[in-house]
Amino acid sequence: MSDEIYEQLADALDKLPNAFPRTPSNVEIRLLKKIFSPDEARLAGHLRNDREPAAIIAERVGQPVKEVEKKLIQMAKRGLVWLKKQDGQLWFRLAPFVIGIYESQLENMDHEFAHLLEEYMDNGGAAGIMKPLPALHRVIPAHGAVKTEWILPYDDVRSILLAAKVFRVRDCICRVQQDLLGHRRCMFPLKNCLSFSSVERPPRPDDISKAEALDILDRTEEIGLVHTVSNIAEGIGYVCNCCGCCCMILRGITDWGIENSVAAANYYAVIDPDECTGCGTCTERCQMHAISEKDGVSVVDQKRCIGCGLCVTGCPDGAVTLRRKPESEIVHPPADFATWERERLKNRGLIM
Repeated sequence: MSDEIYEQLADALDKLPNAFPRTPSNVEIRLLKKIFSPDEARLAGHLRNDREPAAIIAERVGQPVKEVEKKLIQMAKRGLVWLKKQDGQLWFRLAPFVIGIYESQLENMDHEFAHLLEEYMDNGGAAGIMKPLPALHRVIPAHGAVKTEWILPYDDVRSILLAAKVFRVRDCICRVQQDLLGHRRCMFPLKNCLSFSSVERPPRPDDISKAEALDILDRTEEIGLVHTVSNIAEGIGYVCNCCGCCCMILRGITDWGIENSVAAANYYAVIDPDECTGCGTCTERCQMHAISEKDGVSVVDQKRCIGCGLCVTGCPDGAVTLRRKPESEIVHPPADFATWERERLKNRGLIM
């Protein structure tokens, strides 16, 4: 099988805001072959970041419109293409690898896939995807960890969920991948990745109620998982509940040393040494290894703190608080996904 169509697809993916960097080993080509059939790769390699109707894409690839549209709809069902219906017409664009194609491959994830992905990330994939700004994800503080008057609308995950109408929960693909590698370093449950929408739709497998979604949010905070969402202010459609040992985004910090792989919340943890009893609960709950013991009390490494608030909600002595960063250090997320994409393309030097 010729690699040329997969090379073209890899280059097309790297032109998207999220990036899909090439590596010296070319492992990304083997990874794409696990996901795309040759026909799918040939078609996907002609797609762009901007949505287009099937007629324009068909003309570009030299295939009948109906045939192209049928293929694209099937690819959209597998998360390889993003589809939107507008003015009675279907519009298509290439989905990014992360966040996008990879997260849709739960049923396709196997031992080979898991190892190819790890090799790709280890050999430059992680750096190429996670170093550019704005970051892919940002951290949402745990409920109750921050003073109510400080919480901005994009930080209030419970309100975001309460406004949604349909909810779904699926296994965390990152923990599934680590299980297949035999590398998993935690015992956190698999089924806690939440997605939701304000638009009604027909029922799907793994749909849950609003009450069940809120319960998952509470339980993940209780056991010590970090809430992360799209790094945007409006249009959030999912909440990942992450650990620092499995989550690809948080591993950007813990395993690959990419300090800005996730946008930290606009808060930082402070431990009162007079109240701290040195029980170690906050150290165990910190997914970023930002807390250590010194002279019998816990101390926070502010450079590693991402403001998730798990140390606050877990402290039995009330010794930990989240404080809001000074106004000069507050970083607001891009307004929406379109703004995020423009900023990312600009920062990657792909547009002026």
